[in-house]
Amino acid sequence: MARPVRYEAAGAVYHVMARGDGGRVVFEGDEDRKAWLGALGKACAAHGWRVHAWVLMGNHFHLLLETPEPNLVSGMKWLMGVFSQGWNRRRLRRGHVFQGRYKAVVVNGEARDAHYLRVVADYIHLNPVRAGLVGGTTGRTLKDFAWSSFPVYGGRKGPEWLQTDRVVSAFSLAEGKSGRQAYARYLEARALDREGSLNDESLKELRRGWYLGEEEFGKKVLGEIGGRIAPLRKKGSLRGEAARSHDVAEAERLVVAGLVFLKLPEGAEELSGRGKWRDGKAVVAALVRLRTGVRNAWVAERLSMGHEGNVTLAVRRVREEKGLQAMLKKLERTLDFRD
Repeated sequence: MARPVRYEAAGAVYHVMARGDGGRVVFEGDEDRKAWLGALGKACAAHGWRVHAWVLMGNHFHLLLETPEPNLVSGMKWLMGVFSQGWNRRRLRRGHVFQGRYKAVVVNGEARDAHYLRVVADYIHLNPVRAGLVGGTTGRTLKDFAWSSFPVYGGRKGPEWLQTDRVVSAFSLAEGKSGRQAYARYLEARALDREGSLNDESLKELRRGWYLGEEEFGKKVLGEIGGRIAPLRKKGSLRGEAARSHDVAEAERLVVAGLVFLKLPEGAEELSGRGKWRDGKAVVAALVRLRTGVRNAWVAERLSMGHEGNVTLAVRRVREEKGLQAMLKKLERTLDFRD
């Protein structure tokens, strides 16, 4: 089965989350929670991970995780596997514990863009508030929820693998105890308003896609994973939002390069017109479909080819007509030389 491409890099920061299979409650009691934290601690020790925030809810978990080495995939495979095996063993059962693969959103953790680190840390710590377990009118404070990293920020002793300095620094607070306490006071105040514990704009950012950061940050990440896209696609093991974003960017690059090479207009409006530039657009469409995974609808709109079914017909024509085949091969050789 095709799997989403994973971005791995030394020093990368991720918002990692996973939900119980079919929405099932995973963390049924303290034994499950302690088993998860024990496995997480071992994963951090073995892989050098740094955790900046975490929370365990009934049927899911969240981590704000930093990987000094590019080892997210191997570490998560070990962590999820070890915990799931133990969870099943305690219940004398087999099968999946979590629903599909975990989700890992790449976060811009650079100091000059600390806004994104703040958003994720707050989102993780305020999960129990949005669930109605603490805060608001419950009479319980955020610190009363034991199964998150927040109590450590509030003064409780935490595990060695939890590092609070980076989140505190992202809020431009003082280092050490005073900074942690200031952050705790700030978040407790937000927890009093359950509905406003995270504003709509922040939620939009968190749910936007496969990365959290400025557009330039997304382009940088895409550039780094670009070299892995082609071999993964050949193996049929490429999907996911990062791959789709890369495909659109790469498809646009190929379209422009192809149109310039064939001396055709670059704009979609200029390309419109029944039968206009028919052969040239067919060749460019074939090139895009050959080298990317964008949908026919995108190609049809970008090249003003009308209905998306026309893209299928155009690609078939290129495959069957020797003259168009020769044109495509010449275009490919030119692009490969430039690359």
